[in-house]
Amino acid sequence: MLDRLANLILPRPKKILLAVLIIVLCVGGASMGLTDRLTMGGYENDDTESGRTQSVLEKDFGQGRPNLTLVVKDSRGVDDPAVTQAGLKLTQELEDNKYVAGVASYWSLGKTPTMRSSSGDQAMVTGTVLGDFDEVNDRVKDLKDTYTGKVDGLDIKLGGLALMNYENTETAAKDASRAESLVFPLVLIVLVVIFGSLVAASLPLAVALATMLLVFGLMFALTFVFEANNLLVNITTFLGLGLAIDYSLLFITRYREELAKGDIARDDAIRATMRTVGRTVSFSAVTLAVAFLSLLVMPFGMFQSIAVGGTVTTLAAAVATLLIVPALLAWAGPRIDKLRLIRRKPKAEAAEGEGFWHRLATVVMRRPVPLAAGVLVLMAFLASPVVDLNMRLADEQMLPKSAQSAQVAKVVAENFNNREAQAMPVVARNIGAPAEHQQEIASYAAKLSALSDVARVDALTGTYVKGKQIAPAGPLAKQFASEKSTYLSVVPAVDGLSDDGEALVDRVRETDAPFSVTVGGQPAISVDTFDLVGEKLPYLLTILGLGTYILLFLLTGSLLLPLMAMLLSVLSLSATFGSLVFVFQDGHLQWLVGDFINTGAITWTTPILIATLAFGLSMDYAVFILSRVKEEYDRTGDNQLAVATGLERVGKVVTYAAVILSLVFIVMITSGISYMKALGLGVPLAILLDATLIRGILLPAAMRLLGKVCWWAPGPLRRLHNRYGISESGTEPAGPGARSSAAVGERQEHLTGRT
Repeated sequence: MLDRLANLILPRPKKILLAVLIIVLCVGGASMGLTDRLTMGGYENDDTESGRTQSVLEKDFGQGRPNLTLVVKDSRGVDDPAVTQAGLKLTQELEDNKYVAGVASYWSLGKTPTMRSSSGDQAMVTGTVLGDFDEVNDRVKDLKDTYTGKVDGLDIKLGGLALMNYENTETAAKDASRAESLVFPLVLIVLVVIFGSLVAASLPLAVALATMLLVFGLMFALTFVFEANNLLVNITTFLGLGLAIDYSLLFITRYREELAKGDIARDDAIRATMRTVGRTVSFSAVTLAVAFLSLLVMPFGMFQSIAVGGTVTTLAAAVATLLIVPALLAWAGPRIDKLRLIRRKPKAEAAEGEGFWHRLATVVMRRPVPLAAGVLVLMAFLASPVVDLNMRLADEQMLPKSAQSAQVAKVVAENFNNREAQAMPVVARNIGAPAEHQQEIASYAAKLSALSDVARVDALTGTYVKGKQIAPAGPLAKQFASEKSTYLSVVPAVDGLSDDGEALVDRVRETDAPFSVTVGGQPAISVDTFDLVGEKLPYLLTILGLGTYILLFLLTGSLLLPLMAMLLSVLSLSATFGSLVFVFQDGHLQWLVGDFINTGAITWTTPILIATLAFGLSMDYAVFILSRVKEEYDRTGDNQLAVATGLERVGKVVTYAAVILSLVFIVMITSGISYMKALGLGVPLAILLDATLIRGILLPAAMRLLGKVCWWAPGPLRRLHNRYGISESGTEPAGPGARSSAAVGERQEHLTGRT
């Protein structure tokens, strides 16, 4: 197939490039409205107890999740008559706003102590901004402008989840623009250093640009089929850029290697490259696609949109590379090296063990045990903090300290004994007319309010604290009843997303109720989310591991090499997770990654995304190296020689690719959002560890210790591989007899140090 593709491209490179340009512009032009179709949602599953509870609240009671918090401050004290009057006026203004529901304040709830600060000069007002995501964003922006600063003599600061989503969207957009403005110049500089020529350096960027336009256009079309999370743009942008450059770099390097053999026509060099690197690129894209598709088992819209977007991106990068790069090479010819900015003296081909990676592999394979042991000790040290990994749902604390919603959240956490925004609705549905069950409701509300870590319970019958009613039912009590249902609002006194908050959810759910009830709210969502992740994670790991293993078997024909490659990737991931805990959970090295709010936990989506991205990309480099090692082994039949020569040929390319891909992702550290910072550290760290210590030391050491057992497979599986397997060389294995025994022996002596 690759030969046919080369025969299609080479006679008509300009026509192919023109056709690709037209397709890219048409598809990319359709993506202009992509950002408007993205959402901040997809982090919750509707088919859980908390999800069903929220649906009932919206359908039966017209109540949304509390997403609005105002902190009111006055030096006269919140119980001053003038302050009380102004506070009630503020509450009434918000109640009269048709886009705000469920408004409650310290003053409207009978001066409940949980909505008054410990110092007595601050009070809270809470509510829900109604509408879909975009409508809430627009409305909370207007509310922020109106209710921030001095209002009727009160010092007001507005916050809450609605403002968090708005500030997150705005911050993410600014971060993405800044990151893109940084990454392209950085990558171009590195490519110029690699190739020396500005024209050659621009070729991978042209492929990357085409890839991104294709992906954006395809993703825009897919948003009409499923809901896509706004993180999709960041992931696909940087992933597409990195992969397109990696694949182009691998292709161009092999093309130049073919030309360096001498007495070979340009078109023949391109054909040879298509047969070899074309297979590697195709195989790499499929391997990465399997990694992303494994995310589909996670029943959250965010992961599923990343799964589809990542798959589309990897395949688009491969297709763009295999169409554009050979066409550009055929069209440009020697002009590919025009505008040379860095001139180097021509080097003789390092075929006789003079290359850095060959020498490194030789040293490692002479002393495999001590060198591998040293790397393993280092990996264990880096990974050690991972035993304390603590994850939590995202809230205002993921934003920079300058974000207003984060500032309000900090004030509430430090000065108030409640978490109004984390109130847990306890819904009793189809009980008949709620007015006929007031005694049971009152008793149940009192029982819930007596639970430890409960600040307050609001119900149809009034407000309850520590087992006692502190305020009778007021005008707002009617919101707790519908025709046949009622609900109670349990306000926690602890962080609802912490371990204490999750324990409180269990206590509320286990408390005897006079009716059949369901529990929702942020703390319940946290419990249900992690329960669901724990249930589905084994399926994700099984699909990821089994799919990768099968693909690597088809590449190598070995039962052991795929397992070894996967275990080595797990090592780099463990070290990466340990580093993430050290930095983002324990709060170290903020001078390096930038200031952020340390919550003592990591946003729960971050480890899953980093694991998928980093594992897939590490397998990408494993494919690069193992495919070339396999080619050399098929040619010589010598395991050690194949490892050294394979690393010599591809090691430099993998290093360049790792540096470029790391640069692409590391700019995310400049983001103000903590989980984006974590991605900006985690993915590059995993890539660099994998491309250096893992593939440079542990891989050759392991293959030296295993010897030819590396390539073992039972007869039936070997025959299966011979029929359906993939070989980078595109030819039948030549085996040990491909070269004279004297030549092999000569190289083996050099490799092992015998003279």
